[in-house]
Amino acid sequence: MAKLSTRAAELSERLAQNVQAVCRHYLPAGRREGRYWMVGDVAGTPGRSLYVRLFETERGAIGNWVDAATGEYGDLVDLIRLNQRHGRLSETIEEAERFLSLPPSASDDQRSAASFATPARAGSTTAAIRLFAASKPLTGSMASAYLRSRGITRLSHLPALRFHPRCYYRPNEDDDPATAGAFPALIAAVTDNDGLQTGTHRTWLDPSGCAKAKVASPRRAMGNILGNAVRFGSADDVMIAGEGIETMLSLREALPIMPMVAATSAAHLAAILFPPTLRCLYVARDRDVAGDAAFGVLTERTQAAGIELVSLMPDLADFNNDLRQHGVAALAKRVRHQLREQDQTRFSADIG
Repeated sequence: MAKLSTRAAELSERLAQNVQAVCRHYLPAGRREGRYWMVGDVAGTPGRSLYVRLFETERGAIGNWVDAATGEYGDLVDLIRLNQRHGRLSETIEEAERFLSLPPSASDDQRSAASFATPARAGSTTAAIRLFAASKPLTGSMASAYLRSRGITRLSHLPALRFHPRCYYRPNEDDDPATAGAFPALIAAVTDNDGLQTGTHRTWLDPSGCAKAKVASPRRAMGNILGNAVRFGSADDVMIAGEGIETMLSLREALPIMPMVAATSAAHLAAILFPPTLRCLYVARDRDVAGDAAFGVLTERTQAAGIELVSLMPDLADFNNDLRQHGVAALAKRVRHQLREQDQTRFSADIG
């Protein structure tokens, strides 16, 4: 058994050197997004719950993966074992050796060369910080006009948000071949609990300023996103966490001084790191399967950490839909009834 374990560790390192080829082979329904290969689960179902690291960072090694919906994690040997439903480690070792003996395709060689041209550790985070620094203030920009078109009017005191008039967009296989290479974009800083920027989130906009850009993937993140978030206010003992920036800004219309964070996706919401002083976490839910799965993972994590978890449910699909369809007064009333009694009192002056 010790020999098998040693061999598995050696294969894990070799597989990590070919991580994108491994992902394309065993998880072909997934796609690369920033530093990760995103897919639904270890079986390769389409989705975004499972993410495989394509680059080494201070948070983890190349090839490490986490399924935010189930809490499963491991290296590429574990991924192959679960993907192929092996009952014995020896079967997985044979499969990995068989895979590594295959000559890579020309496209694999080309993609790997392009992917690893950027420095593995610091490149994406550095680029993310530089993009945010090069962006313009939100006030008076096309990004602020876009947010207002979504019913979001409290746009002051939002240092995490900026605007870029021409943000690079890399088309993927689902985009029209004539897709432009740059669009205006809402730019958001992703930070850790200490306020250190670790990444940047981009929402590409239509030049009209009233809609997202007509591209296959109008929202993308770069840098180190896992565990971190876009922050509105400084959290202490209570905060609200949700998936999207627009969802949290919609709730901010009703609760302007409640600390809030946007994790940028359901998978990242499930993996969000809790501030050390946090005692109550409200979760702004979306009415979908991914949101339910993220809430399930957070239920286990908050119980283990001794943090009270409270669900906030929208009337429609999400809180931005509620804001636009029902107005801020109705949204505030709905949210008020879902808060703990002490928080109703604490934030009542701001709910209206």
